[in-house]
Amino acid sequence: MSVKPIMRDVLFLSRKAEPATMTDKQVAIDLLDTLQAHKEECVGMAANMIGVNKAIIAVNMGMINVAMFNPKIIKRIGKFETEEGCLSLSGVRECTRYKEIEVSYQDMNFKMQRQKFSGWTAQIIQHEVDHLSGIII
Repeated sequence: MSVKPIMRDVLFLSRKAEPATMTDKQVAIDLLDTLQAHKEECVGMAANMIGVNKAIIAVNMGMINVAMFNPKIIKRIGKFETEEGCLSLSGVRECTRYKEIEVSYQDMNFKMQRQKFSGWTAQIIQHEVDHLSGIII
């Protein structure tokens, strides 16, 4: 298990992520390990949260954590306002999210996937995809 320290440097976190490639598979494994280690206070992570500026996120989907390479939200339905916290920041902040989203991404085998998510899982994915754009809630 390779648990990495959590990045708190706002300048680093506000950089746009570079596309992930197959050579970044270990980063995804480290991200999944770090998410698991922080499962009490965290439900999702982006690679920049462990100091790697690549487009990779890890999301808790109930029983399992899933890594996504180069995720893109291609559809948004049901806009709402909410508050979120982040392991890299203190406190909570207001943000806009969507109840349902459709995401295209590459899985751990770099096979293209396209999936719909709703509710809590959709909210987590939106938060982590924001991280990849350098958006800090």
